[in-house]
Amino acid sequence: MKKNLSTRTLRFLLVCLLIGTVLLSSSGHAVLNSPIIFGMDEPPTPPQQPTEGPGGSNYSHDSIRQSRYGFGVRQFWIFEPSDPTPESAPLIVFNHGWAAFFPLYYKAWIDHLVKRGNIVVYPRYQLGLVLGTRSATQNAIHAVQKAITILQNGDHVTPDLEKFAILGHSLGGGITAEMAVLAEEQDLPIPRAVMPVQPFIRLDTMMNDFHDIPASTLLLVVVGENDTIAGNSSGKTIFTTADQIPLDRKDFIIQRTDRHGKPALVADHVAPLCIPGSSNVDAMDYFSTWKLFDALTDYAFYGAEQEYCLGNTPEQRFMGYWSDDVPVEELLVTDTP
Repeated sequence: MKKNLSTRTLRFLLVCLLIGTVLLSSSGHAVLNSPIIFGMDEPPTPPQQPTEGPGGSNYSHDSIRQSRYGFGVRQFWIFEPSDPTPESAPLIVFNHGWAAFFPLYYKAWIDHLVKRGNIVVYPRYQLGLVLGTRSATQNAIHAVQKAITILQNGDHVTPDLEKFAILGHSLGGGITAEMAVLAEEQDLPIPRAVMPVQPFIRLDTMMNDFHDIPASTLLLVVVGENDTIAGNSSGKTIFTTADQIPLDRKDFIIQRTDRHGKPALVADHVAPLCIPGSSNVDAMDYFSTWKLFDALTDYAFYGAEQEYCLGNTPEQRFMGYWSDDVPVEELLVTDTP
């Protein structure tokens, strides 16, 4: 049976159809093309590694010679620049974080340091998750002593012990600060530059006063605003008790998270990890830890690049630009953490 529609009903249906067509062609069209909902436009990407300057890829060496010595808690690796091979080079100690026994976890950073012309020594200092950690600093010191002896035997790049620096992440950051205190007592070179990154100090086995880090040392303490593992208390302890170092020779630096683009730049505890070819080698490395330590050692060894490492300058805080030209959240720099 057929049903007849009234004129009023037809008019109502036509108005609804007209409204639907307008919405589809205007606001509806905008919704369908929204990059937020449908992903039709790619989000901005993080900055790439700069081609020059601290943190940059303007390397002076093309290859790396790697060797391994010892075993267990006193095992260590030596990385030397080659192609071309220098007669001598600055010596940098890289103290890893808890359980990162092997250099792979920081290999992109190590490669960067070595291709810039430095020798890097990587002490293992612990056997497993527990064994070795109570004497971690002494194990690391022994490894560095042994590495220096090996490097001076004539078969390696000769270490320039006047250009000595120490770097460490997490528990390795605490070891780095302790090594700086104990260097003279343990017959190590006096460090010209020291940079604990997201450091952790074991209260039961490690010192909590770093007054004896020499006044001549340059010091950067770097923490992450989203580091829920180490936090910033150990970093504050190192910075505030290293009170022989004048404020114009040290800074406390806070990395900041920026989720403007994809992948996000996250200032958490694993940010310094940088396995070659992985997504965690990013602008948090190039413009933060790599840049800061490059500049710190350049200033300590050669009197150059001070503005990139100290003084709360624009160059020190700068973190690059997202691909849409929006600046990445800057580093926070303070002398009063």
